Amino acid sequence: MREHLMRAGELISVEEAERRVLILENPALAGTSSITRTLYAGLQLVRPGEVAPAHRHTQSALRLILEGESAYSTVDGDKTPMRFGDVVVTPPWSWHDHGNDGAPAEDTIWLDALDIPTVGFYDASFMENHPDRAQKPEPDGRAALWAAGLRPLDRPQPANPVTSYPYAAALKRLEQYAARQAPHPVRGWEAEYTDPSTGGPILKTISAFLSLLPAGPSRGTYRSTDATVFVPVEGTGATTVGGEVFEWGPRDVLVLPAWVPYAHEVDDGAAVVFSYSDRAAQTALGLWREAFDTTRHGA
Repeated sequence: MREHLMRAGELISVEEAERRVLILENPALAGTSSITRTLYAGLQLVRPGEVAPAHRHTQSALRLILEGESAYSTVDGDKTPMRFGDVVVTPPWSWHDHGNDGAPAEDTIWLDALDIPTVGFYDASFMENHPDRAQKPEPDGRAALWAAGLRPLDRPQPANPVTSYPYAAALKRLEQYAARQAPHPVRGWEAEYTDPSTGGPILKTISAFLSLLPAGPSRGTYRSTDATVFVPVEGTGATTVGGEVFEWGPRDVLVLPAWVPYAHEVDDGAAVVFSYSDRAAQTALGLWREAFDTTRHGA
């Protein structure tokens, strides 16, 4: 996929496309531009000197940075760096633009995750362009307060106030946790990205997770009602889903279908995996459920 995305970078400018993205469409959902029935995924490329213009929309979004260290995203005036493994959040109806201040050849690629199919189901899709191509960075200090565990009291918080979840800090804490706790037999050591203003999911319709999978095979199978997009960040291995084996490595993208048992086998050393799903929405509706089977050691 990277080869095609880089070719697109040669053929199409951000002025022509606004967002230069390869949509990852699930073959089982042909014609929908969806990776699951409720979620969207795409690979976006921003080259040095480019600015993806500012706009806002009712869809919620998060970005997993797959390559590069020189890009940034400005969300409602708060400019944040986009570095490998970071998760950057765009709540619904937030102004946002992306740019790359790097030297030539310092391209940045990330995975876009949005709830486009969900919002479309409700006929609630709205979008507006910003009067300027890029926002002027004007941080109001709220994100910094929330990141320090402090809640500003001057007004209610309508959406997640944290724009960026740095990978280095998240992985460090997860590894510290793993050193003290036993892993889940299938899901390993797993932590959820949260909205500090609610203690709940990172977005109202999307849940996101960071997992550390130990070397070797899973000790059972797992399934849940939320179809999950699975993105290895570090490490290699294979996942068996419904009897079919899919090998994976860093920056690959897999989909684990809803309510289909799966199991992992990780090669030497642990693997770090980012994943996202519609668990947030299912939980709010009282629909989400999971099942773990210790009698099966291959899905």
